[in-house]
Formats: sequence, C-alpha cells, structure tokens
Amino acid sequence: MKHAAKQFRQLVALLLLATMGLTNSVRADDYADALQLMRAGKLAEAQAKADAFLSSKPRDPQMRFIKGVIQRDTGRLNEAISTFAKLTEDHPELPEPYNNLAVLYAGQSQFDKARVALEMAIRTSPSYATAHENLGDVYAKLASQAYNKALQLDGSNAGVPPKLALIRELFAPNVKPTAVVAAPAAKPAPVTAPGPLPAQSASPAPGTAASPGPLLTAGQEASAKQVEAAVLAWAEAWSKQDMNAYLGAYGKDFDPPGEQSRSAWETDRSNRITGKSRISVKVEQLVVSGDGNTATAKFRQDYRANSLSQQSRKTLTLTKSGGRWLIVKETTGN
Repeated sequence: MKHAAKQFRQLVALLLLATMGLTNSVRADDYADALQLMRAGKLAEAQAKADAFLSSKPRDPQMRFIKGVIQRDTGRLNEAISTFAKLTEDHPELPEPYNNLAVLYAGQSQFDKARVALEMAIRTSPSYATAHENLGDVYAKLASQAYNKALQLDGSNAGVPPKLALIRELFAPNVKPTAVVAAPAAKPAPVTAPGPLPAQSASPAPGTAASPGPLLTAGQEASAKQVEAAVLAWAEAWSKQDMNAYLGAYGKDFDPPGEQSRSAWETDRSNRITGKSRISVKVEQLVVSGDGNTATAKFRQDYRANSLSQQSRKTLTLTKSGGRWLIVKETTGN
C-alpha cells in the first residue's frame, strides 16, 4: 500500500488571492512568499516563513493550510496529519482540510479514518467532487481488504477473485491521478447543520470546484504548475491591460467564439480592454485537468472594471507549444 496516497486527489497549495478573499496586502505578500518558496523547493525557508507568520497569527487558516502542505512535502506526515486535524476542529466548515487529512490517512492504509474524514468533507460541501471521488477510491480499498479477508477464510470461493482482480486493475500503477488546486477560504461562511450524505456525486454548485478529469502522474506535476502559472499570467496581463501579453497567451489554433475571425476578435478584445481606468481579473477555485500536451483549466472568474462587477464560470483549454501552455479555446458559463 505504499503507493496508496498517489491514487487519491490531493490539494496543492497555490496562491489564489481571490479565493482567499484578502484585503490586507501585507498578509497576501506573506502567503505569496511562503508559497513561492515552497514551490521553488525551498521547503526549509517556506517553513520558517510560515512559522514566523503563525507566531503572531496562530489561528490563520490559510497559513496553517500551507504549513500542513509543507509538512507533507517534507515527509513529516504525522505532523501534517496533526495540522490538518486541528484545522478541521477549528474550521469544521472548510472541506479542504478534511480531504487532505483523508489523503494522508489513505497513504498510511488507514482507510476507515480516511472514509470518516471524506464523509465530513462531503457533509460540509455536498458538491465537493474531489471528496466524492476520493471516497469512492477509499470504498474500493476497503472492499479490497474485505475480499482478501474472505479469501483467507474461504479459499474455495470462486466469486471473490474476479472482484479482487477488478479492484487491483482499478489501482494499477499506470492510473493517472489528478492534481487539484485549491485553498480554504479566508473568511468561511457560518457553519450550517449538515444534511444527509448524498448517494452519488452532486452537480457542482456555482462557485465550487468542478470535477477534474485524469491528468498527471507524480512525475508530471511540473506540467500542472506550468498550466496554473499560464492561467494566472493571462489574468494578470488582462488586469494590467497588457495586450501583447494578453493576446500572446492565445495559441495560433485559438478558436474565437461565435463567427468572429481571429483578427476581428483581437480588435474587439483590444477595444474592450484598453482605455479603462481600472481592471481586476481574479482567478478563484482553479482546477487543472488534462492528458499529455492538452489541459483544461476550470475556475470562477471575478471581473471588475470601472463600475462593473461580474462573476462567472470560465473554462480554458490549453495546449503545449514550444514549451509554453497556450489557450486554444475559451468558454464561459460551464
């Protein structure tokens, strides 16, 4: 079971300032610094940054979440479990710490504990697709244990081996897990009474993470980070009204919406973007999925320009070309 954790979808800390709902730029810089150090592989420095921040704000959920990820990445799994468990106690309304806690338990083959944590995540957020899928994987692992026990007790039972073979095939080494990118909200909503566990995965509600498809093996995690960086750079160029960088984020095979030609679309975008006194484009609840040189980024877009404020679901399809991830399709509202 040493590879069990790789079969479950994990949360990877990423700086999504809009998701965090921050208004304090100093705190935002602290999160950014810690995450940048972590993603650069400077885990000791990231840990020091997180500890320094938490010395004055020990209950801050974002930095505690980041600390838990750092502990996991440095192999201090028991400390990470303690961090995420305490987060679930202090912020039971946040589903992400429950999910990460379940992944850590699954990595230690503690599938009953993983099941309980995932059920709590789903009670907190019934439309949390990642938790639903992870719970299915945990049930499959528990079934595998039960089938193995059945064979030990009755080796002549011909009905068990085919079932066990199906589960082993499901968790074969070439299964590609998905990297999910998210962070707990800085100002969680008030806790509401949990309802019954749904029998199946609910459709994502507006503003929640969509269900990601298969994407990355462990060795391809760098590609996911590149896609994330490309999406955030695209949003930043839009916010800065940097048309060269903005239009440069789109590949030569980009399919403009409607019946527009590429040149007409570029002209229209330039007219809409440039000249405004202020534009802010924030990416929230970013989820990356895909296969090989094609990826899909789904997120909630918070757009503000002058007096206009608009939120919408956005999907970008990107392909890798010349070492860069470029947008080839853009849709809104799904």
